[in-house]
Amino acid sequence: MTRRPGTRASKGASMADVARLAGVSGQTVSRVANGNTRVTAETRNKVEAAMRQLGYRANVAARALATGKFATIGVVTFNLTAVGNIRIVESVIAGAQASGYSVSLAVVDTPTEQDVRAAVRGLTDRAVDGVIVIEARVLDTPHLQLPEEVPVVIADSRSTHEHPTFGMDEAAGARAAVGHLLELGHRTVHHVAGPPGSNPAERRRAAWKRMLQRAGRPVPQPVVGDWSPESGYQAARQLLSDETTTAVFAANDQMAAGVLRAAEELARRVPEDLSVVGYDDLDITPYFSPPLTTVRQDLGAVGSRCLDHLLAMIETPAGAPPAPAASRLVHPELVVRSSTAPPRR
Repeated sequence: MTRRPGTRASKGASMADVARLAGVSGQTVSRVANGNTRVTAETRNKVEAAMRQLGYRANVAARALATGKFATIGVVTFNLTAVGNIRIVESVIAGAQASGYSVSLAVVDTPTEQDVRAAVRGLTDRAVDGVIVIEARVLDTPHLQLPEEVPVVIADSRSTHEHPTFGMDEAAGARAAVGHLLELGHRTVHHVAGPPGSNPAERRRAAWKRMLQRAGRPVPQPVVGDWSPESGYQAARQLLSDETTTAVFAANDQMAAGVLRAAEELARRVPEDLSVVGYDDLDITPYFSPPLTTVRQDLGAVGSRCLDHLLAMIETPAGAPPAPAASRLVHPELVVRSSTAPPRR
């Protein structure tokens, strides 16, 4: 029995069925299915409406045979509870979808080279065109070696990787935070650091120390937290036992929230008695009491640069020179609010 065009298919509809219903060529349907941007909005809407009416689903295997591409990006990350990683993943997903690609995500529990390599291998086995690895720190080797079957781009602030790498300028953000407090007249700046093994935490801590050394100021012993408000609270209870402490730079906004809570309990007014600076500029920081001075990171820009460069690598013909990379480091911005002020004399 011949199925009448315009009726819903009981089995998979073909590209030819979609073309007949939409009144376009099969090539146009193929362009829409592959996310090709060289189709007018009116034609795309017409083809997509026909696809929905017929229940058409693109044959990924056939498309891959025809184009050599799967229209899928793989993403490897270590921790989806970390604000920075989430923002980068969100940016990659949004940009990939806008470019006609889907995203396959792999979360690694333990950051060892073996586990990261296994995650990348698993993604390539699932047919991806390229892979983005977020914060490519590993615990058991200083140099991460990854499979070479597909292009790889890394989201990290270090430049020690063989693959193209994009990240935040963590040191610049810490310098801005410490410099702001010193310019206000504070004798030194105490630091609530992030956990050992975290590359952003280590870079922020190193920049904090260098800034104080260059300014000829005392370098207090940092107190190490674990990114949580509770760890910031406990660190501040320790730091504020010394009444000469007038300025604290916390390595993230969540620990800064703990510092503010401890200061309130100890009757240390912010900013009159204590200035506090955080890092990240979470959506909630303008609503802290008082609103928090912090370092704003455009992590979405990191994700976008990683994806743009990866897509350029994927779409560059074999043998052609690689596309030039955008600036490797994205510079953060200090946002001054009400939690910082000159110290009382």
